[in-house]
Amino acid sequence: MERIGLIAGGGEIPVIFAREARKKGVKVIGFAVKGLASPELEGVCSKVHWLGTNQIMKGLLLFAVERIRRIVMLGKIDKSIIYDTVKKDEGELARFKETPDKSDYSILDRVTAELKKRGVEVIDSLEYLSGLLPSKGVLAKRHLSAKEKEDVSFGFKIAKEIAQFDIGQTIVIKDKSVIAVEAVEGTDRTIKRAAELGVKEFTVVKVSRPKQDMRWDVPVVGPETLKLIADNGGKVLALEEKRMFLVDKDSCARLADKNDISIVVV
Repeated sequence: MERIGLIAGGGEIPVIFAREARKKGVKVIGFAVKGLASPELEGVCSKVHWLGTNQIMKGLLLFAVERIRRIVMLGKIDKSIIYDTVKKDEGELARFKETPDKSDYSILDRVTAELKKRGVEVIDSLEYLSGLLPSKGVLAKRHLSAKEKEDVSFGFKIAKEIAQFDIGQTIVIKDKSVIAVEAVEGTDRTIKRAAELGVKEFTVVKVSRPKQDMRWDVPVVGPETLKLIADNGGKVLALEEKRMFLVDKDSCARLADKNDISIVVV
């Protein structure tokens, strides 16, 4: 039986991956980050090792014990946690001093290099999760107004520019004006920040990086995102076609319809 290691951060995606891989006869060994990864992993993985945030690199030694040669990395781990870990651990600090900068890709590239030294290959998860990639079209009953179409087009171009510099992958638009830009804080706090500025009926645009490495950091949207947009007065969620995971599409559509929100994949 094939064995795959799963480095699991927060969110539903690691659980979904483990479930889908198991359906295909794969034995999934979880390496889950305490306080972030879902307890549900215990029910869908063959075994789970729970690691503190200051044990992520040290925990990789367990790959040898578990005879893991292929792994996937899924789930959210805030960059701020990585910074704290590096500051507290001199061993980690020495490793990360070798990165050209502290962007997501530089950090993840370094992690991948450390794994390769141990004979472990980082693979992408699309073999098991390709069904979560949304196709072009409108995914809810409500269609865009002419003004909203302009905001989506305007926002998409700017979001792609920002993403190529590894700043963030989400922006909030209103009347062809940028209200909020994602950085280290993540999508949820970006949406909340737009609402705190008193802006209503805004458009959220989420894209991938121009050279997105699908092994590491596939953007994820799900029902929680829709609920957050609804609670903060947003009206449109625009996603990039085939470049991110849309979790529980049916629930997202129901939430959108209930709150008069349009979901459009472009």
